[in-house]
Amino acid sequence: MDLLSNNGIFIFFVFIALVTGLFSFVVWAMLKMVTWGKSMSKGAYLFLAFFPLISLMPIPPPTYENVQKAKQEQRKHKEDSGDPPDDEDELAS
Repeated sequence: MDLLSNNGIFIFFVFIALVTGLFSFVVWAMLKMVTWGKSMSKGAYLFLAFFPLISLMPIPPPTYENVQKAKQEQRKHKEDSGDPPDDEDELAS
């Protein structure tokens, strides 16, 4: 009986109950959002349309400077190799 009175086992079962309850709540909330969205009220439509845009990690902005540097290096490499310039390079300049 000493094994059952151990605090570690009690804390483990409380943890399992909390995780199960949290999982159940998330599933319930998701089902409610879907049924609310299917009713197509304006608020639900807007919320579900913008919901994917919310992210935990910020999306880094594109680095145009690196792209421009890579293009310049590619042009220099083509000029050094002696290849005739492409029409695409002339239009971009």
